[in-house]
Amino acid sequence: MPDVPPDLEEQVARALVEDVGAGDLTAALVPRERVGRATVITREAAVICGQPWVNAVFRQIDPAVQVQWEVAEGAPVTPDQLLLRLSGPARALLTGERTALNFLQTLSGTATTTRRYVDLLAGLPCRILDTRKTIPGLRRAQKYAVRCGGGSNHRMGLYDGILVKENHIMAAGSIAAAVNAARAQGAKVPVEVEVETLDELRQALDAGADMALLDEFSLDDMRAAVAMNRSHPRGPMKLEASGSVSIETLRSIAETGVDFVSIGSLTKHVRAVDLSMRFEFGT
Repeated sequence: MPDVPPDLEEQVARALVEDVGAGDLTAALVPRERVGRATVITREAAVICGQPWVNAVFRQIDPAVQVQWEVAEGAPVTPDQLLLRLSGPARALLTGERTALNFLQTLSGTATTTRRYVDLLAGLPCRILDTRKTIPGLRRAQKYAVRCGGGSNHRMGLYDGILVKENHIMAAGSIAAAVNAARAQGAKVPVEVEVETLDELRQALDAGADMALLDEFSLDDMRAAVAMNRSHPRGPMKLEASGSVSIETLRSIAETGVDFVSIGSLTKHVRAVDLSMRFEFGT
């Protein structure tokens, strides 16, 4: 499984402050000494992702809560399958329910969608990439979920990769000028150029870019781009296809020979997995 984000505990702490604030007024109605048990099931098929966040939620609320997982992180599950068992102070179980499920259902949603796209590329060398179109404050968590689903991460942010887009090119004066400026920075990161035409791809190759993003290329133009890339004296560079990607079009795009297909909807159009937590309380 992928490494968990270094700021996981901070993400959970922020989420608990958002939900619990100065204290759970409703859980305070339950006697402090009461203990309870709970189980979480999925109501639909999914790829489970987010276990470290669930563990951290209950650890931060009350370390006395015991969390027992019945499935592995990244595992596919079927409707009504048992995911985990919880036991411990009833107040802590009630307080942590929503935050824990929010993380689990959201990250599982991204992992599930990613796995669906990844499975469509079976037998092809092309890989699925995510984008920076993420929920503010949850980028590292969502990109972890993409990895759980079998996808790969594009740059994490503006600090670990250079992607020269149309506005950068206009401001710099040309593709060559933008790539030269990127090299002059001295940052040891890949330099990628977004191109909208085959001529712009040729300019990116001439400039010595490391990668090109083919924005809204037709299938015919993608095939021409792959051929140009392989025959160019400064090629081949890595090619990423982006725009108008769907379940129906993905395989055809990958079969053109591009190295990557980036899909913003993995983290932008999130549909949470339907989960349910069921409680039992002792005296």
